[in-house]
Amino acid sequence: MSTVTFDERRRALGFCIYCWTTMLLLAVLVWACFAYLSLDWSLLFSGESAGYMVQFIQRFFPPDLSSEFLQRIAKGTLETLAISALGTLLAAAVGLFLALPAAGRLGGLPKAATRFFLNFLRSVPELVWAALMVMAAGLGPFAGTLALALHTTGVLGRLFAESLENVPSQPTQALVESGASPSLAFVYGTLPSITPQLIAYSMYRWEMNIRMATVLGFVGAGGLGQMLYYELSLLHEAQASSVIIAMLILVVFVDAISAWIRRRQMRPGG
Repeated sequence: MSTVTFDERRRALGFCIYCWTTMLLLAVLVWACFAYLSLDWSLLFSGESAGYMVQFIQRFFPPDLSSEFLQRIAKGTLETLAISALGTLLAAAVGLFLALPAAGRLGGLPKAATRFFLNFLRSVPELVWAALMVMAAGLGPFAGTLALALHTTGVLGRLFAESLENVPSQPTQALVESGASPSLAFVYGTLPSITPQLIAYSMYRWEMNIRMATVLGFVGAGGLGQMLYYELSLLHEAQASSVIIAMLILVVFVDAISAWIRRRQMRPGG
């Protein structure tokens, strides 16, 4: 029968004190946030508020399923899909190009400068980029595509650079020593080993960009988001419900496609 030593008891007691202290600090922090924001949850859970919420939800049903409006939704769905796909594709191409200097393949100074540029691109949210692109290029899907491409370039460029840094250098060095040019050595020695990672990162960002493309429409960047903002601004709840359902179906569809592609890439035969 094992016995607990004095040191083990002291460490366990110290761990418990640390845990309880952390939980107490978190509770105080949460309470301070509620007090600072003056949030009164009793108003949200009152009977009158519950009645208003039920009435608000009921106004969204039944959704508008007229053929004319469904045609508009189909057009907005294709526009949203095109915005997200094209924005992700442009970001993947530019991100791979910038990942080479960001991974230190061209020296220390280009690495620092490129990493700073990529951090700048991804530190600005997509909505801010969309607002700027709408001011620069006008309303429509072109502004949404540029906004997604700029932000996603920063994200994918950083992820691609980390993949390049972690890849083994022996195959590339062997090709260079056998007389191949650095570009061919990269294409045949480095790129095949990181291609599954690049595709997985790109598909994951495409999933996120589908969701974000539906939000960018609120600042005039086209797609289903712009339709939803228009219908909500006119208090057309039935039409807004149809747009929301189309958004959910589109997200589920793209998630399924992305998961299927990633599973195929993980197979030995690829």
